[in-house]
Amino acid sequence: MDRIIRMWNPYMSGRPTGMLRSHTAPVCYLSISAEDAKIFSISTDNTIKVSLCTTCLFTACSKTSGIKGELTACHYTPGTRSLCVAADTLALLHLRLRPPPEPHLIVSHKEPVLCCKYNKEFRLVVSCSEGSVVKVWDFETGKHLFEISGAHGGAAITCLTFDVSGRRLITGGRDGCLKIWNYNNGHCLNTLKRGKHIEKNKCSVYFSLQKTNVLKSDAVDGLHHFQKPQPYWQDDISCGHKEDILCIAQCPPTLLATSSYDGEIIVWNMISGHIYRKLHTPFPTHCGCDPLWGPDLHITQLVFLRTRAVKFGSTAASLISNGLHCLSQSRVKSHISSIAVTVDDSLIYAADDDGYVYVYSIKDYALQDPEREPPKCVSCGLEVVDEEKVLLSSSIDCTVRLWSLDGEYIGTFGQAEPWEIFTPASWKHPRVPYEILIDPQSMPIHPMLEGESPVLQLINTEPIEKDVDTL
Repeated sequence: MDRIIRMWNPYMSGRPTGMLRSHTAPVCYLSISAEDAKIFSISTDNTIKVSLCTTCLFTACSKTSGIKGELTACHYTPGTRSLCVAADTLALLHLRLRPPPEPHLIVSHKEPVLCCKYNKEFRLVVSCSEGSVVKVWDFETGKHLFEISGAHGGAAITCLTFDVSGRRLITGGRDGCLKIWNYNNGHCLNTLKRGKHIEKNKCSVYFSLQKTNVLKSDAVDGLHHFQKPQPYWQDDISCGHKEDILCIAQCPPTLLATSSYDGEIIVWNMISGHIYRKLHTPFPTHCGCDPLWGPDLHITQLVFLRTRAVKFGSTAASLISNGLHCLSQSRVKSHISSIAVTVDDSLIYAADDDGYVYVYSIKDYALQDPEREPPKCVSCGLEVVDEEKVLLSSSIDCTVRLWSLDGEYIGTFGQAEPWEIFTPASWKHPRVPYEILIDPQSMPIHPMLEGESPVLQLINTEPIEKDVDTL
């Protein structure tokens, strides 16, 4: 009933020798092929899993395989690599298992990872992919614990968060729905859908407002009182965004910031619904722009510096947005794809589309007047886990990774060898991810590399006379 398949040594029955946690519903049938050392299991959600002793190799469900009726049993024939499944009729599935990936190409998901987040209450990491899969990981070891397949049907999951208690997971998908989960057993508690009357470019605001109400009310009133979006704000109708809203950020108790495709940022008063201020992103002219489409002004990331924003009347800059990242006059521009800040707002972690993460010190930056120079660079889907002093990152290369705040590579979630988060000797550092070694763009910025190569001094310039007797 707990969806876990356990393996036992009959002579040492004190504890299982291994556990498979890939099923999302109770397991009702189990078969073992001794010839191939494979485990075949069926769960009550009509899903068949083909597993080895340590991992799931293949998943098949009745709907995608064209099998009608309830799955009750299965039998594997090693010679033909076929699986006979009993339902309303007998079905024969020919298994074509793909070879395992190369050991250095470790991935966390089969599809691009669009978001991830750390749960400090239960010390877990949750990641979501473009294939509508939610995975739960053990933060301290990197092991895969649980997954929810088809969480939003076939729609990609683009954002996630937890409620105040950390016991509920809220995901948002490209299907326009928010879903609230008990992510310990994969049960969907509630689905929030937008009404047909809401304009497409306004959905981000209303969904986020609705999510805020759910987060506040979960511990007190339950989850079932908030089914429809809040009413329109009058300022939004008259002078709100003219383009699609791409992201949103909240700073309790009153501030809400939204940004749109044209680069406009609007700061709202959440209590009154009035516009507090409008901001327009300046475009750095020295970075150049696309000759066909013009400058790329769209903003997809907003972060409040809360230690500054709560100080009423302060002149310090308190809102960060992403944009183009121009490294120098000679380097190619890159777009900042994700940003995160530490709890004390002293450091910014910015990740660009080329796969680099830059750390900037902003403790004393933009406290009074506007700054002409960028903040000092400390080092070259992000989240800073201050309590553990680590950085959590996800990427469209299908990986979720953990780093120390000093840039040390801890590991990739899903790797074969688990790490011990409190034992640096178990980390992958100084071995960087394999693709970094083979990528020509991974060359770091260094004054020696920017200038001309110095002439190499040869220690011995005289030709070596070959001795025929020693050849």
